[in-house]
Amino acid sequence: MGFMALDELRDLLLRHARPDLGTSIDDVLIFKAERPQPPTPTTYGKVLAVVAQGTKRFALGEQLYEYREGQYLVASVDLPVTAHFAKASPGRPGLGVGLTLHPAAIAEVLLQAAPGDLPELDDDAPPALTISTASAELLDAVVRLLRLLDRPSDIAVLAPLVKREILWRLITSDQGAIVRQFGLPDSSLSHVARAVQWIRDHYAQPFSVEDVARLAGMSASAFYRNFRAATAMSPIQFQKQIRLQQARLQLAAAPGDIAAVSRRVGYDSPSQFSREYRRQFGAPPSQDAKLLTPARGRGGSAGISV
Repeated sequence: MGFMALDELRDLLLRHARPDLGTSIDDVLIFKAERPQPPTPTTYGKVLAVVAQGTKRFALGEQLYEYREGQYLVASVDLPVTAHFAKASPGRPGLGVGLTLHPAAIAEVLLQAAPGDLPELDDDAPPALTISTASAELLDAVVRLLRLLDRPSDIAVLAPLVKREILWRLITSDQGAIVRQFGLPDSSLSHVARAVQWIRDHYAQPFSVEDVARLAGMSASAFYRNFRAATAMSPIQFQKQIRLQQARLQLAAAPGDIAAVSRRVGYDSPSQFSREYRRQFGAPPSQDAKLLTPARGRGGSAGISV
């Protein structure tokens, strides 16, 4: 069943892939790469992502990951990563599908589960990003969701039902703890998610861990432990990743304004900015900006990606 579902999933993705990644089903994106891509800064938002063909590699902080056809990724907070399809060609493009995850929808499914259907959760936050092999049931549900693209008149009624089934398959999977914590407003992962959002919104300003822990509703020690467990980074390292990604986006639009960009993203020292930028992207800002200019509008630097 799994191989047949993957074959059909590839056919559906090839048929319905668009340059803008969108589909006529809300929260569903299709990704297609016809050539190997350079590692690109992007955001893995709150998403389920399934690879149907090829291998996707990405770095989160100091950790390297990859997932390939038949595997899926779940990200439960907005994480700054550098990602690319390792191998792709017009004859065998990299293919994937992403479904945005909403805490309220997960909470609604959890409320319908019978007592005892789900094991108890640990208090500590699980990693906010994990990779697993998709079960036959999950692949089948994803295929049925994408089949609706061939029957647009069915989407309004049937897509919400299939999405609910997909959420249930995730909740009861090996990675169910992540998805369940994501749907519970008072879980450790939800507290971390609030802190992540605050750092993303205020990335240019300095902060203390104690202040952000207070905003997240946790003690400083519990917050630091759970933040690092969820994101594989300390809060300060996370902020640096966001600053550097934002700097790269701004340099793509204004390649000659390096000093101003470094100040806007929160760096007081241009030399520190240049040093950390080079360590992150492999070239100093001035050189990288020249490479970025022809690629404006290429996409992949914001939003979700598989």
